[in-house]
Amino acid sequence: MRFMMIASFAESLTGFRAPLIAALQAKGLDVHVVAPGLSAANAVRERLEAQGLTVHDVDMHRTGTNPVADLRTLLQLYRLMRRIQPDCAMGYTIKPVIYGTLAAWLAGVPRRFALITGLGYAFQQESGRGGMRALVQCMYAAALARVQMVFFQNPDDRDLFRQRGILATHTPACVVNGSGVDVSSFAVAPLPVGNARFLLIARLLGDKGVREFAEAARRIRARRTDATFVLVGWIDSNPDAIAQEELDGWVRDGVVEYLGKLSDVRPAIAQSTVYVLPSYREGTPRTVLEAMAMGRAVITTDAPGCRETVVDGDNGFLVPVKSVDALEAAMLRFLDDPGLANRMGRRAREVAEEKYDVHKVNAVMLSEMDIR
Repeated sequence: MRFMMIASFAESLTGFRAPLIAALQAKGLDVHVVAPGLSAANAVRERLEAQGLTVHDVDMHRTGTNPVADLRTLLQLYRLMRRIQPDCAMGYTIKPVIYGTLAAWLAGVPRRFALITGLGYAFQQESGRGGMRALVQCMYAAALARVQMVFFQNPDDRDLFRQRGILATHTPACVVNGSGVDVSSFAVAPLPVGNARFLLIARLLGDKGVREFAEAARRIRARRTDATFVLVGWIDSNPDAIAQEELDGWVRDGVVEYLGKLSDVRPAIAQSTVYVLPSYREGTPRTVLEAMAMGRAVITTDAPGCRETVVDGDNGFLVPVKSVDALEAAMLRFLDDPGLANRMGRRAREVAEEKYDVHKVNAVMLSEMDIR
């Protein structure tokens, strides 16, 4: 059986989807992966091929809105599927779900699946995005009408798709616990000594709450010397991206330490005391799961996708979206009670093992896809 997985970001195949791909291979499937940026001699391509995968490069602009370019992507995917003739196809993130599903339907791929890992920029409730949101919703609806199963990473996203008519009532949907986390690879690390270190790992977007993190850090550092704030990530091509000048200003003023983009985030998590993600909305944030697995308390927002990971007061704190005041107050609780991070961190590890173990998550997905 041939299984084709379609992504918009090549590195996500070796990161977020690697355990699922391995689970498919363990079932004896011939797995093909498709993404932009996988030309010959590419390091990511070499890693994928070393895993026994068949790799296909495709021309896809992850954040672009050029209809001609998107039509070209659809045609490339259609031709590829007609040539490969996979038995199953699954896309994740907006363009692979939409164009990958439509191409699979046109090419006669018998079994088609979609994984909704988050709603993205077009769904955020801000002025000026209504036209884009309406277009994306229509295109999603056209694609999801042609799948056998839609996987969501939180119930809020599923319910929103149902309420807006994006997902028909007769189309099967399954909510899974995010992408999961390999709890053996992300082992518990002791808390660092010295200043409390608050860590945020994210693409540097406004919707990730990066500005709220920086402002809370600025306020606390103005009157306390026992805290450090660390930022890991990169400036994205997304329209909501943080400007380089803004990031440089935070670093210049000593508000945050910026470590850039890391290929392995485990050392940064190990050097942190508390993990912080003030995002406006997520599918299920992978970095939160990784921090929990390593025994870190979490501060995140009471927002879809985020709220599922934290029981307020148990393994961390939930704060309202965009509230710098509440974020600052939650951080100060860890500074005022030095033992709190350790207690909540132990509980976070337990939650990661019980709920988010990647092998449990993947077993559910394979069962729902009837891959045995």
